[in-house]
Amino acid sequence: MKNISVLGSTGSIGTQTLDVCRMHGYGVKCLTANSNVDLMERQVREFKPELVCMMSETAANDLKMKISDTDTRVVFGMHGLIECAVYSGADTVLNSVVGMIGLQPTLEAIKAKKTIALANKETLVAGGHLVTNLAKEYGVSILPVDSEHSAIFQAMQGSPSKDAVKKIILTASGGPFFGKTLEELENVTAADALQHPNWDMGQKITIDSATMMNKGLEFIEAKWLFDMPNEDIEIVVHRESVIHSAIVYQDNSMIAQLGVPDMRIPIQYALTYPLRCASPVAPLSLADYGKLTFFEPDYNTFKCIDVCKNAIELGGLHPAAANGANEESVKLFLEGKIKFTDIAYLNEEAMRNAPEKQNFTLADVLETDTAAREYVKQAIL
Repeated sequence: MKNISVLGSTGSIGTQTLDVCRMHGYGVKCLTANSNVDLMERQVREFKPELVCMMSETAANDLKMKISDTDTRVVFGMHGLIECAVYSGADTVLNSVVGMIGLQPTLEAIKAKKTIALANKETLVAGGHLVTNLAKEYGVSILPVDSEHSAIFQAMQGSPSKDAVKKIILTASGGPFFGKTLEELENVTAADALQHPNWDMGQKITIDSATMMNKGLEFIEAKWLFDMPNEDIEIVVHRESVIHSAIVYQDNSMIAQLGVPDMRIPIQYALTYPLRCASPVAPLSLADYGKLTFFEPDYNTFKCIDVCKNAIELGGLHPAAANGANEESVKLFLEGKIKFTDIAYLNEEAMRNAPEKQNFTLADVLETDTAAREYVKQAIL
């Protein structure tokens, strides 16, 4: 019996994680959310966690009143989020919060020797060696939940050694604007950008998919997860989102992981690893798809990919700056304050302004993140 803390339980990944927990009867010890009190109340009543956290103190107080007839304890804020991440009753922490807020609870969960099922890509993008070195020090496994990194992880299970792997191939859907030119994207709206063709995700991640910043962040994440040189990570646009990613062996054979575009597959594999179990996901019919297509990314139109590639090439705090700037620029775009095409420009400028420091600390990352967000806000005044 696994006992799990789900960080970000009311979001897309969180609710699908609870689908998996429901099917397999896993114990849900902790749940966290930002401010969705109504959904959290329903989750508390179904899964009966021992501890829940709302990031908003107002939401936490509201929840306390609504579930006062239960035994669940309610906490709030970053302190509460960390308390859920290190909770002694859970052995696995599934981190699906969105953004930089996920870094600190991941680090603390590693110190508490929890198995990490990681859906929060910002943890590795911004934290880099802080996270991977700490995981090695404490002997903690980081199991990827992103569909692409899970696919690579799954494909690597058949590898005799890491040296046998020649290249990683990250597939990308191309988002809602595949085939568009930079000029055609000049005046697209948030409503346009939120129309993802294959995946049902939260707003921030859906915008990242539209700009392809998401794939750039995944490029950085893949480097840290699999310790591969930048030049050995390739991005390919695959519109159908059936091949979730692949690896190429030294003999040039390719091993790919396929499945319908449903996040419950990688979520479940992170929770059941190394076992394979029945899942709530529909089977894949290749005949129904008929054909699968592949394209080179349009780097001229989707400049955010190179923002991330440049950031990890520069190293140090540059990825943290790119990520922080992106979180702020996406927020401004959703609020209608900047154009879609401004996102890449602002991210690049903020990334280039990051301090040159390779051996950084958590305090450095947090300071860089704040500075990058402030840079973006000041740039539009």
